Amino acid sequence: MLKDTKIIVIFGGVYSSLGKGICASSICRILREIGNNVTMMKLEPYLNVDPGLMSPYQHGEVYVTYDGGETDLDLGSYERIGGCNISKKQYLTSGFVYNEIITQERNGEYNGKTVQVVPHVTGKIKEKIFNVISSSKEHLDFLIIEVGGTVGDLESLAMVESLCEIQKEVGKENFLPILLAPLIHLQGTSGELKTKPAQHAYRELYKLGIVAEMMILRTDCDITEDVLTKMSFHCHIPNDFVFSAKTLSNVYFLPENFYEQKIHESIYKYFKLKLSKTTNINNWLKFTQTIKDSKKTIKIAFVGKYIELHDSYASVIEAIKLAGWEQKVNIEILWVQSDPLNDKNIKTYLKDVDGILVPGGFGGRGTDGIMVAIKYARTNKIPYLGICYGMQLAMIEFARNVLGWKDANTTEIDPSTTHPIFKYIDGRMRLGAQKCIMLDKNNFAAKLYNSDVVVQRHRHRWEFNNDYLSDFAKKGFFVYSVSEDSEKTAEMAGIKEHPFFFGGQFHPEFSSKPEKNDPAFVGLVKACLKNKK
Repeated sequence: MLKDTKIIVIFGGVYSSLGKGICASSICRILREIGNNVTMMKLEPYLNVDPGLMSPYQHGEVYVTYDGGETDLDLGSYERIGGCNISKKQYLTSGFVYNEIITQERNGEYNGKTVQVVPHVTGKIKEKIFNVISSSKEHLDFLIIEVGGTVGDLESLAMVESLCEIQKEVGKENFLPILLAPLIHLQGTSGELKTKPAQHAYRELYKLGIVAEMMILRTDCDITEDVLTKMSFHCHIPNDFVFSAKTLSNVYFLPENFYEQKIHESIYKYFKLKLSKTTNINNWLKFTQTIKDSKKTIKIAFVGKYIELHDSYASVIEAIKLAGWEQKVNIEILWVQSDPLNDKNIKTYLKDVDGILVPGGFGGRGTDGIMVAIKYARTNKIPYLGICYGMQLAMIEFARNVLGWKDANTTEIDPSTTHPIFKYIDGRMRLGAQKCIMLDKNNFAAKLYNSDVVVQRHRHRWEFNNDYLSDFAKKGFFVYSVSEDSEKTAEMAGIKEHPFFFGGQFHPEFSSKPEKNDPAFVGLVKACLKNKK
């Protein structure tokens, strides 16, 4: 069965952050659009078990899978661009592998044997990869694997070795290694495009036992045919197996770009597959056309704690953009660091914005500034969307300034508060997809989502304190939906007498895709457009 699935592996050379995830996802999208069952997987070399405890400044956002995996932001690209529904088992770190092996060794499961990188670590990695294929509910035509980091990194050697073993086991005819490497543009001197670093990356991968059969060359400028021919010659790769990945105005245009270069034809040629003459990606092109048709612009302020690194909010950015394009508008994001905000300067920071969005977060730093922005949105009737922490702080701001409870807080920030609006209920983190049950089929949220049950992905520990439900409702702040469990804690809440003031305890950005945008973002965009008029 494993040999029936073609494996494509994408490596990155020279330096990191080349866009391996975007390129891999674009190939996935093309293969899916032309009728294949495709999924993706990421091998991440670092020793953290997962990014759940890592600072957003290290690797950007923590992307949450439907089954509760805390993963790298690249998996967001796999779902949005690639069109996959990714499970936590499709994300594997070196730390996870070593942690599992050491636990098994301590439990005596190796029967006193010496535990080694080969065969035990490589064997464990292979086991996880093959499990993705064997556990697929339908026959899997392609598995695309992205190897994190850069070719030659010490920490990724075990993963590369395991892929060498897989290539031997399934046969080269079922295993396509692709190398993504940059061409260096000497702008300040000769203006040349230097191919030597990419050539060295090819040789470095070769030394590790993998011969790249296809190359994708990253550049910010156009690549001439002679450069592609040069790379083909020096890396012993056929001309029609060398492609360019020029920086585009929009990442969603890359599948179209690759398709025009006929990368799918070369992939089919390598695997000796027959390509239908009616092959097209018209469904994807309909989506990208909405981007090209978007002419108007609205400005939405992102008020947060980690805005210096925009990747901290990668999925939120994409979700609001997708919602904008659905309405034929572009979103201009105004990045607002929350720390310096106060009642005196807030008008200066939020001047001329059409809407305000507060994304998720943890900890007390910057929360006073966030609540100043929330108050500004509430009192000035500016459309507002609060995501997870953004909903919590909206309710705390309301408790302080409308209900008059000046010390109102979450016990995360102030364990001694006399008005714990949000509290740590049972010591667990709610992770992954869970149901949100509407309290009234005709309330604002039920109409927004056009459903009385909504499934959303969560990542939080603190929950709304139901002791205060009636106090909030009396002043016009309503809980619209609750969790499915016995605690019935708030999932969606908002102010009824407002153009759009809505918050969710979950993360709607993780379920927002080109095929179906989450209504929370669409609702915000529509309200901003109406507000702008």
